[in-house]
Amino acid sequence: MQRRADWLTHAILLIGVFVFAFPIYMTLVASTQDASTIGTGNLSLLPGSHMIENYRAAWLSGGGQSSPGVVRTMMLNSLVMALVIAIGKIAISILSAYAVVFFSFPLRMMFFWMIFVTLMLPVEVRIIPTYEVVSNLGLINTYAGLTIPLIASATATLLFRQFFLTIPDELVEAAKIDGAGPLRFFWDTVLPLSRTNLAALFVILFIYGWNQYLWPLLVTTSSPSAISHETP
Repeated sequence: MQRRADWLTHAILLIGVFVFAFPIYMTLVASTQDASTIGTGNLSLLPGSHMIENYRAAWLSGGGQSSPGVVRTMMLNSLVMALVIAIGKIAISILSAYAVVFFSFPLRMMFFWMIFVTLMLPVEVRIIPTYEVVSNLGLINTYAGLTIPLIASATATLLFRQFFLTIPDELVEAAKIDGAGPLRFFWDTVLPLSRTNLAALFVILFIYGWNQYLWPLLVTTSSPSAISHETP
């Protein structure tokens, strides 16, 4: 009876995987067909013979004659944007959480809650003033304009803070006895202990940066190849 229940559960899961994966599979199949086959809707369930031709054309001249190479340029821009956002968010968040947890200064918790409250202000809410600031600074069509407004992360700061609170006080005292200063303690103790959190957050934040659409659509007003690496 138990084996029958296990088979039923696995069958339901496999059906669910098939339902969700089939449209993706058909998209891949369509990418291997010629334009006439796609236009008539006579797609087969097997890949066609135009895969290399179609992928080569999309990669080398996806934008047509007016903007050759636009696909690879867009992917490069997306990669740079996702990497800068992920690394920047992690760097700022881990330092902010470290200061809040291991340093004692006036209004410490108030500053932390000020950071946390920014969760209620996503890009869509503050997009008009953010765009105005970026425009006034001359950061339109630059990597700085694409990434800097999205770097701050209250979520990552909260996650790092919660993890740092689990570090035993005895470990902190032992580091002080050994003569480790704040930077040495952060580099030799806190950072190695945070490797799992760093890896998980990097994946999440990289996907977040890669999936950005609205902000890049507003801040890039020219062709993708015109994005500048320099800031004024």
